[in-house]
Amino acid sequence: MTRKPLRSSLAAALLASTATAALAQPVVVEPNEAPRQPMVVEPNEPPQQPVMVAPTSPPPPPREEAAPPPRQGYVWQSGHWRWDRGVYVWEPGHWEEARSGYNWVPGHWVEDGPNWRWIPGHWA
Repeated sequence: MTRKPLRSSLAAALLASTATAALAQPVVVEPNEAPRQPMVVEPNEPPQQPVMVAPTSPPPPPREEAAPPPRQGYVWQSGHWRWDRGVYVWEPGHWEEARSGYNWVPGHWVEDGPNWRWIPGHWA
């Protein structure tokens, strides 16, 4: 009597392990058609230029900044207002390394038609 349940348990364990092994086998699926190559589409229109929103009012007067004492081999670019996402934001002054044979032209705002444009400081 005790052998029957043991035999049933062995049979059930063998069946479960066989089913598990069958399910764990990798399945290979062959494609019906070859993979497509990426399609390159040439635009008919020239690429769009980034949109620059320029200020229509002049910047506020410069803040009073005490210029630091001169440094050998450097020039001081005073602080200025910069245009950032629709508002003027104060940009503090900074040192620029001097270049022999060139003169420093400080950055400045210029009126450009109905707008204002910042000309960065540069060597000339």
